[in-house]
Amino acid sequence: MEPDNQTSSSEFILLGLSEKPEQETLLFALFLCMYVVTVVGNLLIILAISTDSHLHTPMYFFLANLSLVDFCLATDTVPKMLVSIQIKSKSISYSCCLSQMYFFHFFGIMDSVLIAVMAYDRFVAICHPLHYPSIMSPRLCGLLVGGPWVFSGFISLTHILLMARLVFCGTNELPHFFCDLTPLLRLSCTDTSVNKIFVLIVAGMVIATPFICILASYARIIVAIVKVPSAGGRKKTLSTCSSHLSVVVLFYGTTIGAYLCPSSVRTAVKEKASAVMYTAVTPMLNPFIYSLRNRDLKGALMKLVNRKITSTS
Repeated sequence: MEPDNQTSSSEFILLGLSEKPEQETLLFALFLCMYVVTVVGNLLIILAISTDSHLHTPMYFFLANLSLVDFCLATDTVPKMLVSIQIKSKSISYSCCLSQMYFFHFFGIMDSVLIAVMAYDRFVAICHPLHYPSIMSPRLCGLLVGGPWVFSGFISLTHILLMARLVFCGTNELPHFFCDLTPLLRLSCTDTSVNKIFVLIVAGMVIATPFICILASYARIIVAIVKVPSAGGRKKTLSTCSSHLSVVVLFYGTTIGAYLCPSSVRTAVKEKASAVMYTAVTPMLNPFIYSLRNRDLKGALMKLVNRKITSTS
């Protein structure tokens, strides 16, 4: 390659979800509605849990953190796409691209680990109900949430430092709607083997390992449910896990497809479809999944809304 081409790109062009201009108005309206629902839904859950003393338990503490992470994950990607459609400019500077990628991985890792932590919480509640208060102490809950925040920051920063050493020459068009790691690596004209190895290691730590822990937790939960003598008791016990199971299927079904599938079966369209699921759809649906199936949370949300209506009337 010629020496004058060995300069790193100062900006990238995000091609977005569609290259057809006539579809952009529909996409703008759709994702704006999804983002508004995501923001309102997740912030309402955080407010409901923080203002209702009956919900100051480990399960709802983890749920409030998950709602915060979902809100931040959607905010990292969707607003930039909406602005790009509105001003008809698809460019993003190199520094902004790395910043977006940092926060995407930071909150994505948090999401994965928190879902696993919530599975452990359900395991302790169902399999060791008498010891639940002593096991899920405030100190342990703080460690189970605080640890992942530190871990996510370290892993995301390492990704950025490894990415910053690469040179991008040739095309600067990114076939995505945000700066994701895998599409960016394809644009580099330098050796990316270290980056790819680190991606595999991280995928094993933050996707495969939490998923295995979730499977192990639910295997123990199923054994405990089978031992419950009455059908009503089994149904009631299982209902406490149904919301979390729905989130597990939704989140890991898309992330495993996006990051652990062989590159030979991955395409730009599939990557974008998976990314839409875990950056926009999942954060939007999580508040509905947890509130619609949870009587305590529904009651807290109703009290919060009624209090707001009363104060404004």
